[in-house]
Amino acid sequence: MTKSLTVLGATGSVGASTLKVIAHSPERYQVNALVAGRNVDALAKACRETGAARAVIGDVSRYKDLKAALAGTGVEVSAGREAVLDAASQKVDVLVSAMVGAAGLEPTVKGIRAGSNIALANKETLVCAGTIVCDLAKKYGAKLLPADSEHNAVFQVFEQGDPKAVDKVIVTASGGPFRKSTLEEMRVATPEMALKHPNWSMGQRITIDSASMVNKGLELIEASHLFPVTADQLDVVVHPQSIVHGMVKYCDGSLLAHMSVPDMCGPIAHCLAYPTRKTAPIADLDLGMIGRLDFERPDFERFPALSLARKVMELGDGAATIFNAADEVAVEAFLERKIGFLQIPELLEDVLNRLHTQNMLDCSNQLEEILQLDQVARRVANEIIGKMAA
Repeated sequence: MTKSLTVLGATGSVGASTLKVIAHSPERYQVNALVAGRNVDALAKACRETGAARAVIGDVSRYKDLKAALAGTGVEVSAGREAVLDAASQKVDVLVSAMVGAAGLEPTVKGIRAGSNIALANKETLVCAGTIVCDLAKKYGAKLLPADSEHNAVFQVFEQGDPKAVDKVIVTASGGPFRKSTLEEMRVATPEMALKHPNWSMGQRITIDSASMVNKGLELIEASHLFPVTADQLDVVVHPQSIVHGMVKYCDGSLLAHMSVPDMCGPIAHCLAYPTRKTAPIADLDLGMIGRLDFERPDFERFPALSLARKVMELGDGAATIFNAADEVAVEAFLERKIGFLQIPELLEDVLNRLHTQNMLDCSNQLEEILQLDQVARRVANEIIGKMAA
């Protein structure tokens, strides 16, 4: 049975893994549209290889280049934000939401309203608008299929029919490049050092977030919407091998864990095939060769973003929107060497406290208000960074 697909963020790291899964079994998939930000060459190549019916580039200035690159192929070409939203609005069996940052929120909501099942790799969709998104998914019959390795792992071992039997949901963290670093070493860390993830090949933002463990904070917030558990039932454990991706502890003391090699093709293939299982382009897991699996508790002093994320969950979706927006700005500033590595979580907390003091956290479950709050948080974050550099 062939499934129709649209891929948002087709040229990013998750998009590349999705294309690899498609290429592994092209007879299973009909690609309706591939959407990218501005990478014309990679998008055109992907469209030719997958036989995509439509190519959409977010950057309007790259339209002519994309049109020329796909001349004679019969692929429909469009550009701009409205074109992205239109592509997401066309119902498909699975919409892969892999755009980076809050920019992926509106297109994902469009896909949900169309009734498409969502392979969700865009954390911000649930971090910023978890209540709205989950309500819309129920209303329009769209299944939210977590494509992040940790959430997909939990999804596979979570007893959906008996959630009351669940005691804990545990996501794992590699610890990133600074797992053993001192605060003094982290204080002088460069972008090049932070981008050297020991296990995963990912985009710049998520790699920096992994180094600061902000990504685990975002994942805790996301998990609070994906699974019927309370915030105090969510936990993080550091696992440097990145073999165990997620675990669920049950009331009878059983601990079910999902294991695989660290390869995004695995969770993506699971989402695309769901509710069945199909072969995927992923290496077999050889535990004998690995030899050992290590686990340790996270250090909240060196990685304060984890504690801040728990505070955010208590405060609600508005706080989560601020947390995410400030992080996007902070990561960009760090990559541009405007702030230091340890100033990332400091900036997040500063922005959150300022807007909390101004009573800006209530979004009344309106997407427009969440998007407005996102912009306010970015502006405040940039103002603080500007004063840091002055």
